[in-house]
Amino acid sequence: MRKYLHVFAIGIQNTLVYRVNFLFRAAFGLIPLTGTLFVWRSIYGQKGEGASVGGYPIVVMVSYYLLVTVVDALTAVAEDDWQIAADIKDGNISQFLLKPLDYLTYRLSLYLSGRVIYTTVAMIPVSLFILYLRAFFLPPTDSPALFGFILSVILAGLLQFFIAYSMALLAFWVLDVSTFIFIQFAFEYIASGHLFPLDLLPPALATALRLTPYPYLCYFPVSVYLGRIQGPELIQGLAIQAAWVAAGYGLARWMWRRGIRKYSAVGG
Repeated sequence: MRKYLHVFAIGIQNTLVYRVNFLFRAAFGLIPLTGTLFVWRSIYGQKGEGASVGGYPIVVMVSYYLLVTVVDALTAVAEDDWQIAADIKDGNISQFLLKPLDYLTYRLSLYLSGRVIYTTVAMIPVSLFILYLRAFFLPPTDSPALFGFILSVILAGLLQFFIAYSMALLAFWVLDVSTFIFIQFAFEYIASGHLFPLDLLPPALATALRLTPYPYLCYFPVSVYLGRIQGPELIQGLAIQAAWVAAGYGLARWMWRRGIRKYSAVGG
């Protein structure tokens, strides 16, 4: 583990160079969130005091979007998938084939270092934003909800990484993976609950989406925090989320083994 801790430390140093970029990205990322909250407040205002949409009072709905921002800061993949694809396309992974270094663990170490710095910087504007809307931000319902939220966020981060890693490994077979990454990102944005709570969808469609890993990237952790998923349903959800993480890890390993068979590098 010492070499991967060294990679993690190097990743911290490299990522610190972009701390101001992260600060502005996080700050300006609150602009579309503000627009979304204005839209929802207008909807609730038309329905009258004490209104509820899909079982969400306005306080819970605003808390949902604020928590989505927090979970996204903690787990989102920044440039990892593009960098992995570039390593394959440019032949940079050759050095890892000759060294006692596992490429997946190497990239995971860099991903974690990037999340540490980005979260630290992004929490400055996000915390100020939440402080301004503190009247609409709910605390966790109880200790199990808080513990379940923390555990589900960790699993969501791993799942997010394995999905991005697997998409990037398509570079073994295609010259440009950007189309696949953009399609996956667009589907993830809707199916993970970033755009709106999945409860608002028709039951059949919501049930179909729950058969995919995407709700466990965002919707599930936020719902756990808000106490909308409790008891046996919480345990079952965490087990399914852990199963998706294991499946993502297995897919990543399988694609790497298959891809390496097709990989060839020429030159020195």
